[in-house]
Amino acid sequence: MRIATWNVNSIRQRLDSLQAWLKERDPDIACLQEIKCTDEAFPREPLEALGYNVAVHGQKTWNGVALLSKLPFDEVAPGLIGDDGDTQARFLEALVSTRDGVTRVVSLYLPNGNGGEEKYAYKLAWMDRLTAFAQDRLKLEEPLVLAGDFNVIPSAHDAKRPEAWANDALFLLPTREKFRALINLGLTDAIRAVTEDGAFTFWDYQAGAFQKDEGIRIDHLLLSPQAADRLVDAGVDRHVRGWDKPSDHVPVYVDLDIATR
Repeated sequence: MRIATWNVNSIRQRLDSLQAWLKERDPDIACLQEIKCTDEAFPREPLEALGYNVAVHGQKTWNGVALLSKLPFDEVAPGLIGDDGDTQARFLEALVSTRDGVTRVVSLYLPNGNGGEEKYAYKLAWMDRLTAFAQDRLKLEEPLVLAGDFNVIPSAHDAKRPEAWANDALFLLPTREKFRALINLGLTDAIRAVTEDGAFTFWDYQAGAFQKDEGIRIDHLLLSPQAADRLVDAGVDRHVRGWDKPSDHVPVYVDLDIATR
């Protein structure tokens, strides 16, 4: 089973690239973030034509997450537990059946947190809610993949110039501590399990960041023990950043030894 994640930074602007990448990488499940459209406006038809079932938790103008799956969805649940007043579309959970049992996948778009104390407090509270969710789901002892744009630079190894991010919400110490608390529940960072440094997933549009490789790694695939036991490979599709009209993020994928058919 191949599961991938990509912050497309507007599904309508990136639809051609998304279709090209789906044909090239051929994921069984693709988690999308920042689709920037409502459920009704999501371009289902061309993606269904590629053999994908589509689940969307959208929002006008900002945010929005989606799941594409070649396997039928057994269950789909939008929204992260812990705050009934949170209306931001940042979380979509699905359960699929495989020949080896069930696999649970989450597409998430963690808040950026920059822009003032209130936004940073929302980010940290959201991370606490995510940790509570993961702690609950880990009790099920299923293959679980938390996939998405976490807006977290976990360590200095995950930035070309970490000093440039010292005061950024993505790299502040409380952010990294909460990410570590999430990992310490027993999750495995798939990319770090197969490589030590680099593997950047985001390059700013400004100042030739991609050409200088001044990137950061903020898009992650976190695996439950039952998923980590089946880890075969993981990687970053860096070349997609060089395509026409690219997102500032690139896709990340993991291959698990789970029979889908």
